[in-house]
Amino acid sequence: MFIRKVGFFIVKSQAMTHENEEQTENHTKENLESVGQMIIGGIEQIGGILTGDPVTRAEGEFNQVIGSEHQEINKNLTAIENEEAEHRASNEPIHTETKE
Repeated sequence: MFIRKVGFFIVKSQAMTHENEEQTENHTKENLESVGQMIIGGIEQIGGILTGDPVTRAEGEFNQVIGSEHQEINKNLTAIENEEAEHRASNEPIHTETKE
């Protein structure tokens, strides 16, 4: 009985590691997409300035801000998912703070 439980936990921990690797790959992909959006936004902004087109310049600024915000959200989401994975691995209850 004890050996089976140990085997179960080993398999479970390997599955959790595989799940964490997939999440890391997804977050890396999203992070690269947001950096790409910021770069394209910078190019659009420069193009708008050079051509004197205020709409293109504004669109470039918008894309830079959106890329930056997307990167920040991805960073926060990754931290939350890592914390939840640690709690699941340690079998501790997740404590949430409430503001009163």
